[in-house]
Amino acid sequence: MTAQIVTLIVTAALFALMGMGSLIAPTNVTAQFGIPELNRDGRNEVRAVYGGFGLAVAGALVLAVLHPEWRAGVALTVALAVGGMAGGRLLSAAVDRGISRTPLFYLGLELVGLAALLWVALG
Repeated sequence: MTAQIVTLIVTAALFALMGMGSLIAPTNVTAQFGIPELNRDGRNEVRAVYGGFGLAVAGALVLAVLHPEWRAGVALTVALAVGGMAGGRLLSAAVDRGISRTPLFYLGLELVGLAALLWVALG
């Protein structure tokens, strides 16, 4: 198994974990950021964006493992999505003049994911 395949599998597992956890317990996602309660619409949003999107990305990454001809395109697409997440965090930190520990942790994870996926995509 190549390092690129391992990178895709680990990234898929992290997205699947995020997706399943968000579908099952959406308030666990937002509680990390100081939002312990959600109304029905809030839970729906978390399940859609973190849950459904996370599982779809995990599925795409698994397909990239199984279909080498799709690998670069899928890895680049997911890298761009993860880069967008990191960019949104950086913009928020600039606008809000700071970033706390949990968002900073996720920013670091996103930047590592971005670099790893670009490495796979650009090979």
